[in-house]
Amino acid sequence: MDVCKAWENAISKAKIANFRFHDLRHSAARYMVMQGKSLKQIPDLLGHKTLPMVKRYSYLSVHHITGLAEGVIRKMFRL
Repeated sequence: MDVCKAWENAISKAKIANFRFHDLRHSAARYMVMQGKSLKQIPDLLGHKTLPMVKRYSYLSVHHITGLAEGVIRKMFRL
């Protein structure tokens, strides 16, 4: 089965530009972190061998980080 050809066809039909199959791996890692998966669980699922690689794939958006900080502040000050 030619996965590359199927991917190219799907991207073309969806009219998505500049998106690679490999980009899905970054998205999966970010969603796992946002769902509370640990940096020890993610490499088991994605096959990473080092913590720096896990961190590279699992960076969070500014919006998500801001939400985490706001949650900590609410708990600390019982807001």
